[in-house]
Amino acid sequence: MTSTSEEFANRVLGSVLGGLEIYSMHIGDRLGFYEELSDGKPRTTEELAAACGTNARYTREWLEQQAANGIVMLDRSTGTDRFSLPEGHADVLANSLNSFYLAPIARMLTTAGGAMPLLLDAYKTGSGVSWARFGQDMREGQADQNRPFFFNDMPDVLAGIPDLHERLSRPGTRVADVGCGGGWGTLALADMYPGASVHGYDIDVPSIEIARKNAAEVGAGPSTTFTAIDVAELAGADYDVVFAFECIHDMPRPVDVLRSMREMAGSDGIVIVMDEAVGDAFNGEGDEIERLMYGYSILVCLPDGMSSQPSAATGTVMRPSVLAEYAAEAGFASVRTLTEAGFFRFYQLMADEG
Repeated sequence: MTSTSEEFANRVLGSVLGGLEIYSMHIGDRLGFYEELSDGKPRTTEELAAACGTNARYTREWLEQQAANGIVMLDRSTGTDRFSLPEGHADVLANSLNSFYLAPIARMLTTAGGAMPLLLDAYKTGSGVSWARFGQDMREGQADQNRPFFFNDMPDVLAGIPDLHERLSRPGTRVADVGCGGGWGTLALADMYPGASVHGYDIDVPSIEIARKNAAEVGAGPSTTFTAIDVAELAGADYDVVFAFECIHDMPRPVDVLRSMREMAGSDGIVIVMDEAVGDAFNGEGDEIERLMYGYSILVCLPDGMSSQPSAATGTVMRPSVLAEYAAEAGFASVRTLTEAGFFRFYQLMADEG
């Protein structure tokens, strides 16, 4: 849809305002402002600065900016400016278990912005920007953003797939989470199916360290483990169910990983891939999911996938047909779409046509 110059300029201005909000949210998230304000009680600038260990002048400017944007509320009833965070806003910005929690996205986008010189160079040379170069905020942001889905929504998703749910519910069933990142998917599976042993694998050592830290914080038992390894090199593993949550599109060599997943599952195991619920084909102007995923792709996922060569260079927008091509090359007979939930689509990769 085309626009006049004035209309498009207004759109860009709206984007600028949104971008500034994102950067301000990163500040509030990382300095603990939102967490401190999440109880809904009004605080003065000095009270918030003292509680969070920040400079009062900077804190005042941030609070005024947040109030000007309608994020925090200003209360002058006592004659002194006091600021509070409404409950609905706290769910989005401070409650890490709430399904509407979005603060980690601000963390990821500001990190990508900080890597812009590296990204510009990658666009020119065909190189990439790896998770290691993006750093810890990107790792933690990705993990924390998906945590609410894994714990709040995925139990219903898996319960709605009878064959899969029955296999996961068997005592002693062995489950692998390939590309586990910060481990919240692994830990959610262990929580949902306490009779299973669940093992998370990721090639990125700092991500595995985060996963182990998260496991300790939630009190995960010895049947939940995390290992830093390239699963394409994992030999002799034998699992009843093998998952890959929102990671295949990031991998430079997805076929190798899918082939290993097929071998890990053997002749009787179940292989599940969860990835983005994008459209079947590119058709120009897209819906919000397409726009969001292409945004992630140009800033994060494609550069990460291109950081190791040779690379399939998939990008975030992995169409169902692309996954089917990878699966066929890895030796699977077919790919079946199971269900969609929010931003995600669940696929089962079938070892045979049965």
